[in-house]
Amino acid sequence: MGGLWRLLRALRLPLLGLEKQFVGSDQFGNKYYKIPKHQTWAGQTIPEKRLVEAVNQEEYKYEVGDLPAEWEAWIRKRRKDPPTMEEILKNEIYREEIKLKITAASEKDSLLQTKECEGLVAEPVQTQIKGHASSSYYGKNEPSPDPSSTAKTFQPGSWIPPDSSSCSK
Repeated sequence: MGGLWRLLRALRLPLLGLEKQFVGSDQFGNKYYKIPKHQTWAGQTIPEKRLVEAVNQEEYKYEVGDLPAEWEAWIRKRRKDPPTMEEILKNEIYREEIKLKITAASEKDSLLQTKECEGLVAEPVQTQIKGHASSSYYGKNEPSPDPSSTAKTFQPGSWIPPDSSSCSK
Protein backbone atom coordinates (compact mmCIF):
# COMPACT_ATOMS: atom_id res chain seq x y z
CA MET A 1 0.00 0.00 0.00
CA GLY A 2 2.86 2.41 0.80
CA GLY A 3 4.38 1.80 -2.64
CA LEU A 4 1.07 2.68 -4.32
CA TRP A 5 0.84 6.02 -2.48
CA ARG A 6 4.44 6.80 -3.35
CA LEU A 7 3.68 6.04 -7.01
CA LEU A 8 0.55 8.24 -6.98
CA ARG A 9 2.45 11.10 -5.34
CA ALA A 10 5.27 10.73 -7.89
CA LEU A 11 2.75 10.87 -10.76
CA ARG A 12 0.83 13.80 -9.25
CA LEU A 13 3.80 16.19 -9.36
CA PRO A 14 4.56 15.88 -13.09
CA LEU A 15 0.91 15.64 -14.12
CA LEU A 16 -0.76 18.20 -11.86
CA GLY A 17 2.19 20.33 -10.83
CA LEU A 18 3.22 21.34 -7.36
CA GLU A 19 0.55 22.31 -4.90
CA LYS A 20 1.02 25.95 -3.98
CA GLN A 21 -0.50 27.31 -0.82
CA PHE A 22 -1.97 30.81 -0.69
CA VAL A 23 -0.19 32.86 1.99
CA GLY A 24 -1.57 36.37 1.54
CA SER A 25 -1.97 39.43 -0.64
CA ASP A 26 -0.88 43.06 -0.49
CA GLN A 27 -2.61 46.41 -1.03
CA PHE A 28 -1.65 46.38 -4.75
CA GLY A 29 -3.46 43.08 -5.40
CA ASN A 30 -0.36 40.86 -5.71
CA LYS A 31 -0.90 37.32 -4.39
CA TYR A 32 1.79 35.41 -2.51
CA TYR A 33 2.16 31.64 -2.44
CA LYS A 34 4.52 29.05 -1.05
CA ILE A 35 5.31 25.56 -2.21
CA PRO A 36 6.16 23.53 0.90
CA LYS A 37 9.30 21.49 1.25
CA HIS A 38 8.82 18.11 -0.45
CA GLN A 39 10.64 15.06 -1.74
CA THR A 40 10.92 13.87 -5.31
CA TRP A 41 10.27 10.27 -6.35
CA ALA A 42 14.05 9.71 -6.20
CA GLY A 43 14.15 10.86 -2.57
CA GLN A 44 15.69 14.28 -3.22
CA THR A 45 14.47 16.96 -0.79
CA ILE A 46 13.29 20.16 -2.51
CA PRO A 47 13.29 23.18 -0.17
CA GLU A 48 10.32 25.48 0.27
CA LYS A 49 9.73 27.91 -2.60
CA ARG A 50 8.03 31.26 -2.29
CA LEU A 51 6.47 33.05 -5.22
CA VAL A 52 4.30 35.97 -6.18
CA GLU A 53 1.60 36.33 -8.79
CA ALA A 54 1.89 39.97 -9.70
CA VAL A 55 -1.09 42.02 -10.82
CA ASN A 56 1.06 43.25 -13.70
CA GLN A 57 1.93 40.03 -15.54
CA GLU A 58 4.41 41.55 -18.05
CA GLU A 59 7.92 41.62 -16.57
CA TYR A 60 8.92 44.68 -18.59
CA LYS A 61 6.19 46.72 -16.87
CA TYR A 62 7.54 45.92 -13.39
CA GLU A 63 8.46 49.03 -11.39
CA VAL A 64 10.55 49.25 -8.25
CA GLY A 65 8.15 49.53 -5.33
CA ASP A 66 5.43 47.34 -6.88
CA LEU A 67 6.09 44.86 -4.06
CA PRO A 68 6.05 46.13 -0.48
CA ALA A 69 9.41 45.80 1.28
CA GLU A 70 7.94 43.42 3.86
CA TRP A 71 6.66 40.99 1.22
CA GLU A 72 9.90 41.21 -0.73
CA ALA A 73 11.80 40.27 2.42
CA TRP A 74 9.51 37.26 2.85
CA ILE A 75 9.93 36.19 -0.81
CA ARG A 76 13.74 36.38 -0.46
CA LYS A 77 13.54 34.39 2.81
CA ARG A 78 14.92 37.22 4.92
CA ARG A 79 12.01 36.70 7.26
CA LYS A 80 10.31 33.51 8.34
CA ASP A 81 6.68 34.57 8.66
CA PRO A 82 4.70 36.51 6.04
CA PRO A 83 3.81 40.10 6.97
CA THR A 84 0.36 41.13 8.09
CA MET A 85 -1.60 43.98 6.52
CA GLU A 86 -1.45 45.89 9.82
CA GLU A 87 2.35 45.63 9.84
CA ILE A 88 2.57 46.90 6.24
CA LEU A 89 0.27 49.86 6.96
CA LYS A 90 2.15 50.72 10.17
CA ASN A 91 5.48 50.71 8.31
CA GLU A 92 4.00 52.81 5.48
CA ILE A 93 2.83 55.46 7.97
CA TYR A 94 6.28 55.40 9.58
CA ARG A 95 7.97 55.92 6.18
CA GLU A 96 5.69 58.90 5.44
CA GLU A 97 6.54 60.45 8.84
CA ILE A 98 10.25 60.05 8.10
CA LYS A 99 9.81 61.73 4.69
CA LEU A 100 8.08 64.69 6.36
CA LYS A 101 10.86 64.97 8.96
CA ILE A 102 13.51 64.88 6.23
CA THR A 103 11.72 67.63 4.29
CA ALA A 104 11.43 69.80 7.41
CA ALA A 105 15.08 69.25 8.35
CA SER A 106 16.33 70.11 4.85
CA GLU A 107 14.23 73.31 4.78
CA LYS A 108 15.55 74.29 8.22
CA ASP A 109 19.13 73.58 7.09
CA SER A 110 18.76 75.67 3.92
CA LEU A 111 17.37 78.59 5.99
CA LEU A 112 20.33 78.35 8.38
CA GLN A 113 22.77 78.32 5.47
CA THR A 114 21.22 81.42 3.91
CA LYS A 115 21.34 83.22 7.29
CA GLU A 116 25.00 82.34 7.81
CA CYS A 117 26.03 83.38 4.32
CA GLU A 118 23.79 86.43 4.03
CA GLY A 119 25.73 89.25 2.40
CA LEU A 120 28.83 87.15 1.88
CA VAL A 121 27.84 85.63 -1.42
CA ALA A 122 28.31 87.96 -4.38
CA GLU A 123 25.22 88.65 -6.42
CA PRO A 124 25.52 88.24 -10.19
CA VAL A 125 26.36 91.52 -11.93
CA GLN A 126 25.42 92.46 -15.45
CA THR A 127 28.33 93.22 -17.74
CA GLN A 128 28.65 96.85 -18.85
CA ILE A 129 29.87 97.45 -22.35
CA LYS A 130 32.40 100.33 -22.26
CA GLY A 131 33.56 100.36 -25.88
CA HIS A 132 34.53 98.24 -28.81
CA ALA A 133 36.57 95.14 -27.99
CA SER A 134 39.31 96.01 -30.52
CA SER A 135 39.97 99.50 -29.14
CA SER A 136 42.87 99.98 -26.75
CA TYR A 137 40.98 102.43 -24.52
CA TYR A 138 37.75 101.45 -22.75
CA GLY A 139 37.01 104.48 -20.65
CA LYS A 140 38.35 105.34 -17.20
CA ASN A 141 41.98 104.67 -16.29
CA GLU A 142 41.18 103.00 -12.97
CA PRO A 143 42.81 99.73 -12.01
CA SER A 144 40.69 96.86 -13.20
CA PRO A 145 40.09 93.81 -11.02
CA ASP A 146 41.13 91.71 -14.03
CA PRO A 147 44.53 91.94 -15.68
CA SER A 148 44.46 93.40 -19.19
CA SER A 149 46.92 93.17 -22.04
CA THR A 150 47.17 94.80 -25.48
CA ALA A 151 50.12 93.95 -27.75
CA LYS A 152 53.20 95.42 -25.98
CA THR A 153 51.62 96.68 -22.77
CA PHE A 154 50.49 94.72 -19.73
CA GLN A 155 48.38 96.24 -16.99
CA PRO A 156 48.12 94.03 -13.87
CA GLY A 157 44.74 93.85 -12.21
CA SER A 158 44.06 95.12 -8.73
CA TRP A 159 43.59 92.50 -6.05
CA ILE A 160 41.83 93.01 -2.78
CA PRO A 161 42.14 90.19 -0.23
CA PRO A 162 38.82 88.60 0.74
CA ASP A 163 37.27 89.19 4.13
CA SER A 164 38.57 86.78 6.83
CA SER A 165 35.04 85.54 7.56
CA SER A 166 34.27 83.77 4.30
CA CYS A 167 31.35 81.49 3.70
CA SER A 168 31.99 78.08 2.19
CA LYS A 169 29.22 75.94 0.81
